[in-house]
Amino acid sequence: MADVMVLVVEDEAAIATLIQFTLEQAGFAVQCVPSVEEAQPFLQSRLPDVLLLDWMLPGISGIDFIRQLRRDSRSRDLPIILLTARGEETDKEQGLNLGADDYITKPFSPRELIARINALLRRRAPQKTSIPLSIQGLELDPVQQRVRVNGQAVALGPSEFKLLHFFMTHPDRIYTRSQLLDQVWGDHVFVEERTVDVHIRRLRRGLETVGYEHLIQTVRGSGYRFSL
Repeated sequence: MADVMVLVVEDEAAIATLIQFTLEQAGFAVQCVPSVEEAQPFLQSRLPDVLLLDWMLPGISGIDFIRQLRRDSRSRDLPIILLTARGEETDKEQGLNLGADDYITKPFSPRELIARINALLRRRAPQKTSIPLSIQGLELDPVQQRVRVNGQAVALGPSEFKLLHFFMTHPDRIYTRSQLLDQVWGDHVFVEERTVDVHIRRLRRGLETVGYEHLIQTVRGSGYRFSL
């Protein structure tokens, strides 16, 4: 999970330290800041995979920040978990209605926090999980970074592996080069869109060795898709 970045916005130092320790022990990369004002420069440089956001913060509140993020096309789909001591059903309803994907009431157990993050990733970013995949004999193991077909290993570079992982978790959907760059490389990586074509060709060459290159399809004028 080391390539999963979690941004934590929490002003209580003890809680932030506990969260950081818990997440790093689970294999996540973690950045902690005490306010929205300090989170904004980080978000401008790169979007995290998950945002853990305290409701009650100095300056801009977590709820107001969610409103800002959901109005911005770049962060509209950012997975957000709201952390709060407010446990009333109406508070939870308000947080979810304003755009939070999940809501955790303090105090919470470390195991619950990890479980909620993993559940959110499975829903919103399955390519960031460590769940093995198998589609018609094509097997991908995210933990061991291996791809096999009927026991035969498929040699892929790191970028091609991540590209295949994304495609296998999002089958039958068309993605533009720009969308693939954001989803696979991250919106903080600045490379030309044509770079995607190079990695698609390399991925196809790798899959060609086992007769599976046809799964990576070009949709003329639109982009690429993974389909049987």
